Amino acid sequence: MEYTNLTKQQARKIILEAAGLARKAQFGTGIEAVYRLIDHLGFVQLDTNYVVERAHHHVMAARIPGYQTEWLAKLCEDGRVYEYFTSDAGYLPMRDFRFSLPVKKAFEMQGKAISKPEINLMKEILDRVEREGALMVGDFENDRMEASSGWWDWRPAKVALERLYLNGHLMISRTKSFQKVYDMPLNLVPQETDLTLPTAEEYARFIIFRTLAALGIATVKEMSWRARRVKGNLIKTELEKMVQNAEVKMVTVEGLKGPLYMRSNQEINIKLADEVFILSPFDILNVFRHRLKDFFNFDYQIECFVPAPKRQYGYFSLPVLAGEIFIARMDAKADRKQKVLIVHNIHFEPIDLEQSTIEKFTQALKEFVLFNQCQDIVFKRSNNETYLESISNSFS
Repeated sequence: MEYTNLTKQQARKIILEAAGLARKAQFGTGIEAVYRLIDHLGFVQLDTNYVVERAHHHVMAARIPGYQTEWLAKLCEDGRVYEYFTSDAGYLPMRDFRFSLPVKKAFEMQGKAISKPEINLMKEILDRVEREGALMVGDFENDRMEASSGWWDWRPAKVALERLYLNGHLMISRTKSFQKVYDMPLNLVPQETDLTLPTAEEYARFIIFRTLAALGIATVKEMSWRARRVKGNLIKTELEKMVQNAEVKMVTVEGLKGPLYMRSNQEINIKLADEVFILSPFDILNVFRHRLKDFFNFDYQIECFVPAPKRQYGYFSLPVLAGEIFIARMDAKADRKQKVLIVHNIHFEPIDLEQSTIEKFTQALKEFVLFNQCQDIVFKRSNNETYLESISNSFS
């Protein structure tokens, strides 16, 4: 079997270009750039955490100068982008809609048995949405029989709505306050959309190409992650065929275990613009922690899921990327009432930074302040007072 040999630096550059982080405005500007980015990545993860601006908007703003949050809503309203739960909740290009059908089928077939009362409730809800139009959870009376036992203890109507959403009988849109609105698919999916269920082979090929386009270089496990809801998928089988047909290349990267794969037409000699990006924890570049360790020597974990006494860097630390190197992680919170971005901690990695990099980081911070609807910034602490002083002085 023939392999393409890559240095770790070459691999990093391929990964960054695939993620849309080779340079600012890699996909252009304006609302069309938002669509091109989603269409390229195939999936932009959604998250409801609002400590700083929500993750899906953060992904766009990091790559698209002057990004406006209304643009994503407009693309959804126009039927060019839709929200669904594939590997996770996220936004997908409508032209890929048919490839969500195997996931919906899997949710319907593989879920736990549903009782007769639950089936009846789902039928009642579908009937109401058909007759009355789009509805929210609040439009259904509180049918809880016992007091809630916690955050995920949903009442029956909410459970039924989510089941109908996951199995494809309902779709969702969002209000300006990010609340879910449940509607019939025919009201949200353009009439010309292909609704043909893909074969198992088509689905596997789609996942392989989509994953390699977004990650640049990937393992079988990472490709399978995107198809993890569909049990018995043919990722491994089809990948072998695609390698034999020269559609996909096997690659080796110095110091890393394989097998690794990339598209056969992948450009290897990538040029980076050496920009600084403040990234979301849920950015495509950061979702696989092991990749950050392997390719970037960056040991990162989002600590909002870690008990407070065990946190090292802060509740919601944001990775800071300069060119092909992660230079820091920044724990920040947007105080929207006071219009102040509070930076609780900037922890710099143990590397020497040139003044030009500090200046680019400062500029990225200024843009991040505005993106979070703030007018000022407050710094609390850092492990490098010299760098922090240089940044702080630029805001004086």
